[in-house]
Amino acid sequence: MDKFTKLTAVAAPMPIVNIDTDMIIPKQYLKTIKRTGLGVALFSEMRYNEDGTENPDFVLNKPAYRNAEILVAGDNFGCGSSREHAPWALKDFGISCIISTSFADIFYNNSFQNGLLPIVVSPENLEKLLDDASRGANATISVDLEAQEIRGPDGGVIHFEIDPFKKHCMLNGLDGIGLTMQKQDEIASFEGKLQNDRPWI
Repeated sequence: MDKFTKLTAVAAPMPIVNIDTDMIIPKQYLKTIKRTGLGVALFSEMRYNEDGTENPDFVLNKPAYRNAEILVAGDNFGCGSSREHAPWALKDFGISCIISTSFADIFYNNSFQNGLLPIVVSPENLEKLLDDASRGANATISVDLEAQEIRGPDGGVIHFEIDPFKKHCMLNGLDGIGLTMQKQDEIASFEGKLQNDRPWI
């Protein structure tokens, strides 16, 4: 998993409440178990017209936001079913950070396991960030995970809270497998001792 330390990127405003995982990646795309290739289907029901052409009114189709790496979204982002394909699709599209006032628990935890940083801010600060993100090509926001700060294009600073363990994992690029591999020597020692003590197993 890639490390997340600092990110300065265009932020796209998506002030929609209760964006669920089916909106993020509709069920017909859940047949794959690959983490790549899903970006094209991200928000597909809002992003494309019925004939497959792009909906020009959808924020990520607008020229200023096509390369956005940050989403500033409404309350309760990621609610609905627990599909891990949702953070996969966001990451594959190029989104590395989502800022909202709250997240569904399963989506929130899945995000950390896939290198996607979800940040919780107050409603007042979300309004400020939505205003920053509405500036189109000038909608650049900086996120510093170590300092736990978000800086807007005018230099304003917003502090955010994050669980220390989750922060450590993001800064070091550690998912569950990565954490386990850090104990590889201890695991090998235990397995060797177990084989000697109980060769019948």
